[in-house]
Parts: sequence; structure tokens; C-alpha cells
Amino acid sequence: MKKLFLVVNVDKFFLSHRKEIALAAKEKGLDVTVVTHFTGRQDEISSLGLKVIDLPLNSTGMNPRDELKTLIFLYKLYKHEKPDIIHHVGIKPMLWGSFAAKLTGQRNVVNAVSGTGFLFSPEKCNSKVSKAVRFLLKKSNRPSYSYIFQNKDDRKEFEGAWLSKPEQAVMIKGSGVDLSKFAYVPESEKDNSIIKIVFTGRMIEAKGVLVLIDAAEKLRSEYESRIQFLLCGDLDKNPTALQKEQLESMCDGSYIKWLGFQSNIYSVLKTCHIMAFPSFYMEGLPKSCIDAEATGLPVITTDWVGCRDTVIDGENGFIIPPHDSFSLAEKIKLLVEDSALRQKMGISARAYAEKYFSIQNVVQKHLEIYSKFYK
Repeated sequence: MKKLFLVVNVDKFFLSHRKEIALAAKEKGLDVTVVTHFTGRQDEISSLGLKVIDLPLNSTGMNPRDELKTLIFLYKLYKHEKPDIIHHVGIKPMLWGSFAAKLTGQRNVVNAVSGTGFLFSPEKCNSKVSKAVRFLLKKSNRPSYSYIFQNKDDRKEFEGAWLSKPEQAVMIKGSGVDLSKFAYVPESEKDNSIIKIVFTGRMIEAKGVLVLIDAAEKLRSEYESRIQFLLCGDLDKNPTALQKEQLESMCDGSYIKWLGFQSNIYSVLKTCHIMAFPSFYMEGLPKSCIDAEATGLPVITTDWVGCRDTVIDGENGFIIPPHDSFSLAEKIKLLVEDSALRQKMGISARAYAEKYFSIQNVVQKHLEIYSKFYK
């Protein structure tokens, strides 16, 4: 039985973004092991019948001792277990996993760029650490590796910097969504007395949380009794993470509500009317937008990496400039006032999700990548 190691930054990200791929690979007869940093949800992975190994990984910092520890751990793991296929998800697993694979002679490697994150942002891309990461990624590449990109910007970034080559690239739009579980919900089945605008994502500044709250405040005097803003997401260790006290001071619990992490996000989305995702984070393809579109919500997002790949402006939502709470407030107001437009865009959003984001398509493309390594 061929061994597949799926190396992901943290257990909760695996469960939300890669679980179906691992289960499909297991169903195909692969011996699947998930290598991920434990945050308390590792038992959920084990309960799926998947092997799981704790990965020592500092997902946000760049402490040399922590990074060396991750590299040594993966080197020893790959040398001992000799997996037939290694699938790294995210920059840090790619960085140290690719080096470990090269040192141990592993050729069957898939590197998935699920967003380039903080170090590739415009503010940090010229820093010494960012340049060092790019150098190491370039040096760890091998011709046999495959690279999965979720958007054209990331592919252009990698190929322009010679971190990967065009012939290694596979384009897969996001992590997919189960269209049966995230079913379309028409507004006729919702409580429309209050129009709900939802945001889902980690509570970090770069995801546009403060931009959304500022837009909400701009609309408060006119719309406080007619609309509600729901923020769904956990606290984080990202350098731009918001603190609990900060969030609680800005959310009054009524007009603006912070709901925290939601294990069943569909139960929230199906009650809402609009998704607002004003991110300026270096996204892959934001699952927040994909899930919302599957549910039939028009999406307002930014002209930014990954985000702009989820919306056709004026058809299934709106694309606004990053950092622009005025434009966000205007688009929210337009959709609140025009229920016909809102519902028309919601129908288009569902159709767009069906065309591009089906989990079955995403899983099948991954299985095709794996199959070339063991045919």
C-alpha cells in the first residue's frame, strides 16, 4: 500500500480545508498519514480513520531554533517512514518539508500554495526574512515536484522568482465546498426583518475586520434597526491579530456581533443575506467566499490576491479597493436597499460555486496528481 503524508500547518486547518482530500485518497487505497501541529483537534482526525502525527511548527514566528526543530523533525520522519507521496500545504510545510524531502531523496512531492501569507505581503516582501524564505524555497525545488496554485497571482509570483517552473504548475481553484452540505437557501426561507451581513475568517487586521467594522459604523445611524453584522472567527497569533478586549470593545453584541469560532459555519451562513470579506491578506482562494457563494450569498470582497478570483464584479457580488470602508459601506447599502439585486446576485453566486468550487472536482484533481506518482 502506497504511503501518502499530508503535511499541514495545524489540525483545524486540515479539518476545514483538506479533510475530504485525505478521505478520498484513503478510499482509493492509499495509506494516509496527516502530519500537523496539534491544537486540540487531533482526535477528530483520528476518528476519521486517519493516522496523525504531531508536527512541531511555529506557524507565525520565525525563531531560528523553532524552524530548525521543524526541519530536523521532518528529515527524520521522511528518512524513517519513506513515504511514497508527500503533500505539503502552506508556505512553512513547503519550506522545511521540501528541504527534508530533498535531503532524504524523496522525489514525489506536491507543494500546495494555499496563500503566501505575511512574509509575501507588500510590507514584508523586501525584508531579510522574506528574501531568505524565497531563497530557501528556490534551493529546495526539484524537477519532479508539483506545485498547486489557487490563483494566478501566486503562480506568477513563484514563477517570476524562479521558485517553481511553469511545467510544475497545477491550477486548482481553492479547497472546494460540498455543495450538498452548503445548500442554496433562498431569501423566502429566511427571516428578512433584519438583513444580516456576515464575515467569516480569522480575527486579524489583514483579513479586513477593522475595515468592516468601520463600514458598519458609517451605516449605523441610518441602518441600525434594519441590519446586523456578524463576525465569525477565532483569535489568532498572526502579527496583525486582534486582541479579545479590542474586539469586544468594538462589538456591541447587537448591531455588530462577534460570534467567535463556529464549528458549523453553514448554520450561520444560511440565515444571512450578504458576505463582506474586505481582506488584504495574501490569500490563496478564500474559503469564506466560496462557502458563502455556495449558500447563495452575494459577496463583497477586494481587488486583491485570491479575493478577486472569487467574484465577477457586478454579477455575483462586488469587488472594491482594499482598505476602503467607504466603498464597502456603499456596496452594503446598495444590496440592503435592492432586494431584487441581492437575490439575483445570490443565484449567480450559487451558479459560480457549482461551476468552479465543487469539492468533487477539487478532490478528483488531487487524486490525479497523486496517481502520476504510483502508476
